[in-house]
Amino acid sequence: MSSAGALALGGCASLTGGGARLDASAISANPTLLVATTRKPVNGGRAEPWFGAERSSAMTVARAKLVAPSEDRFSFAAVGLADWRIDAIERAPGEVGDLLAPSSGVQDVLIYVHGFRQTFEQAALDAARLSDSIKFRGQTMVFSWPSKAGLLDYVYDRDSAMWSRDALERVLDSLLRSPNAGRLHIVAHSMGTMLTLESLRQLYARHSDTISHRIGAVVFASPDIDMDVFSSAVTRIGALAGKITVITATNDRALALAGTIAGGMRRVGASEKAAIEGLGVRVVDASQMGWGIINHDLFLSNDQVRQVIRRAVEGMPAQSAIGPQLTAAGQADSAPPADRADGMPRTAPPR
Repeated sequence: MSSAGALALGGCASLTGGGARLDASAISANPTLLVATTRKPVNGGRAEPWFGAERSSAMTVARAKLVAPSEDRFSFAAVGLADWRIDAIERAPGEVGDLLAPSSGVQDVLIYVHGFRQTFEQAALDAARLSDSIKFRGQTMVFSWPSKAGLLDYVYDRDSAMWSRDALERVLDSLLRSPNAGRLHIVAHSMGTMLTLESLRQLYARHSDTISHRIGAVVFASPDIDMDVFSSAVTRIGALAGKITVITATNDRALALAGTIAGGMRRVGASEKAAIEGLGVRVVDASQMGWGIINHDLFLSNDQVRQVIRRAVEGMPAQSAIGPQLTAAGQADSAPPADRADGMPRTAPPR
């Protein structure tokens, strides 16, 4: 593999954000991250690296105690030299829904599903960074599947992601049954979108449209999934398809390489906007937002793209965060209608 290819495949690796925050998020006020993982614990999961790359026979449910960057204007965080870190992992018995304390009342939950080449720690801290950056007010969870976090382990990671689909479905089902969970918002990145879409398909097959009002925003950031597979799955999830916002970039070089590995099949996250919109999902073209070499982690590195996610979670038109993008015909696209207050789409997606 050429050095350029290796660099592109490294695009899913964690970014270390920094800087002072202007307003508080729930996770900054209470630095606790809910954890569900299919990774095998390392040394009982009592110390770093907590969980490794091997697949576990049982899913682990836990709370991660975090340390947030200091908000002091003279701190290292203020100049980008400090970051979130994990202080401790406290394993919990029972189901994921049991992690939500009744004393906190009913809260929305933001679930982050990571992509290719991620360690557990990278995924957990990216979940915290994302939640903090969009000022999320509910509980935040990371679902971490077994990734070897290596440049040459694409096939292992892809198989591990799909192997974890039943576990993610179990997480979603447990939260839906919890009296303390409000709407569930999902942000999945890269290879994690394939896992998430498959779990949603399974969940819909079990519950059909009865759960659609409990699912909030479903954001697929730079989805590493075949267009035909994506199209087939979207047509099988009914009203849930209307919840999906896809963030694309035609200049995403990591997905260009992934498409080459996949036999020349173009990935959804690097496809033209019009081709995806025909499936009845929202699409935000962030091609002009990325000025880096890879352009695969824009949901973490670019403030305008983060605002797309924030507005989707808040039930507002996602595209208005970055303004209309021009189509090939030179006409501005209009933003799709926002969801109603009860979480249902105002218009049904075309079938």
